[in-house]
Amino acid sequence: MQQQLPTPRGALTPNRPLDGLTWLRVGGPADWLFQPADQDDLAAFLRALDPAMPVIPIGVGSNLIVRDGGVRGVVIRLGRGFADIVIDGQMVTAGAAALDAHVARKAAAAGLDLTFLRTIPGSIGGAVRMNAGCYGAYLADHLVSVRTVARDGTVHDLAAADLRFGYRHSDLPEGWVITHAVLRADAGDPAELDARMEDQLARRDASQPTRERSAGSTFRNPAGFSSTGRADDTHALKAWSLIDAAGLRGHRLGGAQMSEKHPNFLLNTGGATAAELEALGELVRARVRETSGHDLQWEVIRLGEP
Repeated sequence: MQQQLPTPRGALTPNRPLDGLTWLRVGGPADWLFQPADQDDLAAFLRALDPAMPVIPIGVGSNLIVRDGGVRGVVIRLGRGFADIVIDGQMVTAGAAALDAHVARKAAAAGLDLTFLRTIPGSIGGAVRMNAGCYGAYLADHLVSVRTVARDGTVHDLAAADLRFGYRHSDLPEGWVITHAVLRADAGDPAELDARMEDQLARRDASQPTRERSAGSTFRNPAGFSSTGRADDTHALKAWSLIDAAGLRGHRLGGAQMSEKHPNFLLNTGGATAAELEALGELVRARVRETSGHDLQWEVIRLGEP
């Protein structure tokens, strides 16, 4: 099997366990894990790879359940070669592997306001894919363009409009890998921006189980959002309130639990399997459907086979 794959400059590891690469610490191995050295290495690898081989890009695993049977195909995870952050005027160019929090802090130090990114777990590539947002701001509000490597190894620069952003969604073809994003930010006073981020961190820690093993919000809010992903607070329903009303705050299944602190956070309390986590999530969906009529949709991404 190894002889059928191209030989890259980066690391290509067969049968690589993925549990240690996710915040929930569950899941089986990938057939292959590819960590490209740089964009040219990534493009050359994909260009030479059998078109029938599945390609699955992942970020830092902050919003991910890898199923216990693992992932068939090549999982691509970008590393340090894709974590650069460059500021030019009001433009911030960030590698897809740059952590959201690092981008927010570096922008603030330069007097640019991307403070909404400070409390969003994960990396910029994932933030683009999921149109990440909080405190009334969304990635779509700031994105100018992205650079991507297509499944066939060609490189494309896409404008923000090409991604057709929705609530927790962007329209990117399967197997395409984001390598860089260009964001536009408004000017601000660095000290005021720092103070705002500290306040956001305090508010997050007060309301969310930040010291537990979770993947952030488990389910999308079911209504009250426009096609651009902007919240309409006059009509918004919150997934956590529906879960709470269904009596599932703190509910357990094996090592999996819905958080007592924030019932839309799915926790690995220690020793949970991916199957237990996913089964608890499906139990929550069924109970909320029965009690409220709302069909909660997963925000956490689930990959692989049982």
